[in-house]
Amino acid sequence: MQLPRPAAPRLQPIPKVAERAREVMEASFANAVNIIATLAHSRPVSRAFGEFAQAILFKGDLSRRNVEIAVLRMGCNCQSIYEFGQHTLIARAEVMTEEEIYLVTRPISQGRWTQAEAALLQVVDDLYSDDCVSEASWVEAVRHFHEAEMVHLIAAAGCYRMVSGLLNSLGVERDAGVPGWPTATPAP
Repeated sequence: MQLPRPAAPRLQPIPKVAERAREVMEASFANAVNIIATLAHSRPVSRAFGEFAQAILFKGDLSRRNVEIAVLRMGCNCQSIYEFGQHTLIARAEVMTEEEIYLVTRPISQGRWTQAEAALLQVVDDLYSDDCVSEASWVEAVRHFHEAEMVHLIAAAGCYRMVSGLLNSLGVERDAGVPGWPTATPAP
């Protein structure tokens, strides 16, 4: 059962932080002003999250593409439109097509995923549904990913499950230019 999401922010973004974030992101394809200015209500959480998210997104063993597939899938599973929209911008700019972004929202069998990508999506789905990767999913995933990649994959899914819960619960609104849910793209 999914609970309704807040219709308005439960905590307002801090204006001074939002202004600084807007300046920093002026030349970026992403626009994450509202999350930065909302999480600033707790400096320790904001700082820790920033460091953890940077490690997950840019410093681990998993490829950027695989990280984005995992993050988008968890954002979709959690019905976090803010998270999904932000990472749609990142995925578009770096590693995925519009069709692939749409297919992340569909059952695994509907996509043209590699065996490794399908295994990754199943790991994320297992973590979302039961907070544990099933034995069958684990066996398939380790056929494609080494130990450090498995740790990175599980950490990425877990991190963005937490982020999705924060965004949903705080009612963080999408920033200007951040897309919503994708729609089906026409077949070529």
